[in-house]
Amino acid sequence: MTLEVDADPYEFEFDPEKTALMVVDMQRDFIEEGGFGEYLGNDVSRLRKAVEPTQKVLEAARDAGFKIIHTREGHRQEMADAPPSKVERGDLDVKIGDEGPMGKVLVRGERGHDFVEELQPEEGETIIDKPGKGSFYSTDLDLVLRNDDIENIILTGVTTEVCVQSTVREANDRGYECLVLEDCTASYFPEFDEVGIKMIKAQGAIFGWVADSDEFISTLSDV
Repeated sequence: MTLEVDADPYEFEFDPEKTALMVVDMQRDFIEEGGFGEYLGNDVSRLRKAVEPTQKVLEAARDAGFKIIHTREGHRQEMADAPPSKVERGDLDVKIGDEGPMGKVLVRGERGHDFVEELQPEEGETIIDKPGKGSFYSTDLDLVLRNDDIENIILTGVTTEVCVQSTVREANDRGYECLVLEDCTASYFPEFDEVGIKMIKAQGAIFGWVADSDEFISTLSDV
């Protein structure tokens, strides 16, 4: 069965059985008050606005039987997979791996590294722990998708111009078709959010398609 979403720059067609929903880096340290993102001076409310629509999409995708994938950016406890250039960049008082507001910053197993309460994975859903911004770099995501015969990815998450767009570009190079749900992504910087979305859908969907979550959810009523 092929479904069609009213998307930009044109309709996005997908087979639900060959489609995965990906929730990118909806982590406490990025989104919640008191997390590392706010510590850096960012307005986390700009990211929190993506939580509710993503929650609705996640519920709809679960009901429709989609494969669900959650990603988290972070490093091993001993920081062996964290490039020194990444750790040192920014000249910050609290760096990646240091003790932050919610435990060691971007370290696996710490409170800040975990998902926000509204978007916790359910049993059987895939979790990809990634050391970089793109979800394919140094992970087994491609193997996971190909083993389940996945051809299309519906993307939600944060931030639009960093981890979401990096993942879309990586997926595009590997032959996956991507649909980004615009209201389910967000950035600390509104202008980056706007331009990041435009870049994805430019030149006839050079990296992927863009749609509103309501359009996607309404399409699933046919499943």
